[in-house]
Amino acid sequence: MRKSIFMLFMVIIGQFLSGQVSDLEKNALIDLYNSAKGDTWTKGWDLNAPVASWEGITLENNKVVSVNLMNNNLRGSIPNSIGDLKNLKVLNLALNNIGGSIPEGITELKKLVVLRLGKNKITGGIPKNIGSLEKLLVLDLFYNDLSGELPQSMSEIKRLRVILLSHNGLSGSIPLTFGNLKYLERLELGDNNFSGEVPESLENLTNLKMLVLAENRFRGEFPEDILSLPNLKLVQLQNNRFGGNDFSNDAANNNFALFDFDGGNHRNFDLNKINSNKDVRTADTRFEDSFN
Repeated sequence: MRKSIFMLFMVIIGQFLSGQVSDLEKNALIDLYNSAKGDTWTKGWDLNAPVASWEGITLENNKVVSVNLMNNNLRGSIPNSIGDLKNLKVLNLALNNIGGSIPEGITELKKLVVLRLGKNKITGGIPKNIGSLEKLLVLDLFYNDLSGELPQSMSEIKRLRVILLSHNGLSGSIPLTFGNLKYLERLELGDNNFSGEVPESLENLTNLKMLVLAENRFRGEFPEDILSLPNLKLVQLQNNRFGGNDFSNDAANNNFALFDFDGGNHRNFDLNKINSNKDVRTADTRFEDSFN
């Protein structure tokens, strides 16, 4: 009898404890709820219910490991206390209406693997010490109102696979040290205010599949050996200020490349020298940005 009562007691306790997280983590989530106008979310939270039942929250061993509130009508801003979610692996707040800046607290998320804040209204710069996110694989900040230069520390995130920064107001040049990101598969920097020359160090990115540099102010000659990268599938260069290029026969093993071929600014991309079994498309974009 006593054994049965004890077992029942343990079951009840287990159910009670299930979904319980530390006060620190719960308060960080409540801060996010309040700061991002949780009462207007498409799918909100019952703050009196267990955290495990909250929309978009995933727990492992009673620790918050994922916050996925993509396309949920978040507004307001991201609180600095987001950095108290020390076990977080995925933070996905993309496709919302979040404003404000990226809080420094995000750089305290040392276990973060995926950071998606794309398609919001976030302002300010990318945190200077974002390189502290050593486990990060995906950095998605596209289509915001970010400004400033790319932090040098980004090149310290050795495992990065994806960098999506297109459609912002970022400026400056691509750091030479980006050539150290040997696992990088997608580098998308289109529609910003980047300038300077594209560094030859990008020729070291042997896993690169997509390179988007269109709609910027890059100048000089484009490093043609980038087109020899074995996994490259897509290159977008239109609407920049590149000088003349004469790509050799072995300069493109990619299956699909999109080059700006409008004939202006002394561009001379000799597409006839690219192997005929490649699917190469050109774009005459002389009038696309005439009002910029």
